[in-house]
Amino acid sequence: MKKYIGIDIGGMTIKGIIIDKKGEVYCQGNIVTGWQDGGEGMCRNIRELTEDMLKRGNIAREDVSGVGVGCPGMIDSKNGVVVFAGNLNLRNFPLADTLEEYLGFKVKVTNDANAAALGEAKFGAGKDYRDSILITLGTGVGGGIIIDDKLFEGYKSAGAEMGHMVIVEGGESCTCGRKGCFEAYSSATALMKKTREVMEANPDSAMWRSYNLETVSGKTPFDYPEDKAANEIIDWYVKYLACGICNLANIFRPQVVMLGGGVSEQGERLTKPLQARVDAQIFGGTKFAPVKVVKATLGSRAGAFGAATLAFSIRR
Repeated sequence: MKKYIGIDIGGMTIKGIIIDKKGEVYCQGNIVTGWQDGGEGMCRNIRELTEDMLKRGNIAREDVSGVGVGCPGMIDSKNGVVVFAGNLNLRNFPLADTLEEYLGFKVKVTNDANAAALGEAKFGAGKDYRDSILITLGTGVGGGIIIDDKLFEGYKSAGAEMGHMVIVEGGESCTCGRKGCFEAYSSATALMKKTREVMEANPDSAMWRSYNLETVSGKTPFDYPEDKAANEIIDWYVKYLACGICNLANIFRPQVVMLGGGVSEQGERLTKPLQARVDAQIFGGTKFAPVKVVKATLGSRAGAFGAATLAFSIRR
């Protein structure tokens, strides 16, 4: 059976995986990203990782059909070019062409969040659905959109930036320069900011028992289900997260919305109240076309699985 290599580029670490079309894992590994040495240095590290996985997995090069790559930033997926990736200090870098020279395989590239959505859609929480959306709740809000089993990227692959739709006109400032973005209310960063504000306003809150303003995390309010101040934070967070999910659901009407990122680790403590709000607010109600809200299942491996899935359409 043919094998496919998936590469997930992160700011600090590059993850790699080799799978077949059934999702069986033959080998996986990681290496430092090395972006400080430029795009060429990063590609050399990807070559080292790839050769190491092939060796450890005892996989012949002729058994590999291609390589898929998920990369942060704005990606011209048609041409395999990293238009801009601030965290990697890359502009207009021909990633696919460079890697093809380094690896000797055909290469396809997409945004890392899109790759994660593909991974979850094919092998994770979305595998039983043809239409799904992944929302990652981390430092920012990212994700990807799958329509009829195909990745939706928009014009020049620059679409699906769901974290930067405005849900509160003139609201909190966002790193993108706008105000009131989904990301400014629903990221882990936003949740921690709100938690600190509420803790300062409620010095008698139970949250102070185990946390201070420096140690607050996305799970802090969830650790105190009986605390009034903690529940105030969760209600605030769920309200805005549900608003964004409803907006996306009303436009794309997926069968399932999957939540990834650190905040999603709260499981049903998060998804249950979210589901209730989405069911109450979604256009047309839930009888005809309900939308499930679930936790993503692949964790940090989603991007690598999805990147490998990109390569399924490659023909040598």
